[in-house]
Amino acid sequence: RYTTRVGSGPFPTELDDDLGAALREAGGEFGTTTGRPRRCGWIDLVALRYAVMVNGMTGIALTKLDVLDGQPLISLCTAYEIDGERTEHYPTDANQIERLKPVYEDMPGWKDDTSGIREWHDLPAAAKDYITRLERELKVPIDMVGVGPARDATIVRAPLW
Repeated sequence: RYTTRVGSGPFPTELDDDLGAALREAGGEFGTTTGRPRRCGWIDLVALRYAVMVNGMTGIALTKLDVLDGQPLISLCTAYEIDGERTEHYPTDANQIERLKPVYEDMPGWKDDTSGIREWHDLPAAAKDYITRLERELKVPIDMVGVGPARDATIVRAPLW
């Protein structure tokens, strides 16, 4: 998927361009109460690995996969550069976070509409590759995949209890 943020502050993978605006529009990324646009960017695997570690996650629900439908390439932030040095660790110093430059790896996107899919085996191969890559990077299974706003727009890959 992609990453969003509300309000100010550092956001290393922010897409402050037409693509960021397109993701915002496709994903309905506007505040429920204020209507303010959320900031959108590519998925940040460095920050997610840190979140997995500090929260002890055992499974992930990946939402809004359908927003990436039609993207020719999907970028993943796999590391950062800070002051000319490459790191795969999330810094805990706020001053460093503001100076991060994302290091991206691109994956092929998919053209198919995933919003009507309810079974893993029906997803486009590139979408499955993307999800599998996220699992490998995060070392946590993605148990559910959201493919639209409806309650039933979900692919359940593992028992929920």
